[in-house]
Amino acid sequence: MEDLTAIRKCGEGDTDAFRHLVRAYQGQAIAHATSILGNREDALDAVQEAFIDAYQALKRFDLSKRFYPWFYVILRNRCYKAAAGRKRRETEDQEVAGLLAQPGPPSPEESISLERTLLELSEEERELITLRHLDGLSYEELAERLEIPQGTVMSRLYNVRKKLRMRLAQLDFIAD
Repeated sequence: MEDLTAIRKCGEGDTDAFRHLVRAYQGQAIAHATSILGNREDALDAVQEAFIDAYQALKRFDLSKRFYPWFYVILRNRCYKAAAGRKRRETEDQEVAGLLAQPGPPSPEESISLERTLLELSEEERELITLRHLDGLSYEELAERLEIPQGTVMSRLYNVRKKLRMRLAQLDFIAD
């Protein structure tokens, strides 16, 4: 099947026709995404999301154009978004790890503030922080251990870190 035929069939509701495009370009897309992200696991996620985005946007595809260059723009944007999210998560991980493992022994006031702040979190939030920052589990390992999607892990970690930063800033434990 040719690309244009597959795209037309998709427009007619034939979702199986999109498989042709995925099979035809998946290898190339993974290679491009891996070169941008430098990590095959992240690249596979970005490619999958880009194909979903492309499928949803096929109605806007200009049939006079070739598919892959159009798709590549979608893929590149997904990769940049993933890289930005990864960088943000790494920065947040470092901030929280720094809070939980201050150099030298913490002062009694700092220990009390940190303990009280951690106790203000829900059990699930404390578990997530502990598994991530004290046990060093990856996002994938957290998702597997907690039996929730990796995106949910990332979202929950983002929110609990934000809550921790705000509370510790109120206590003058860290600068805003």
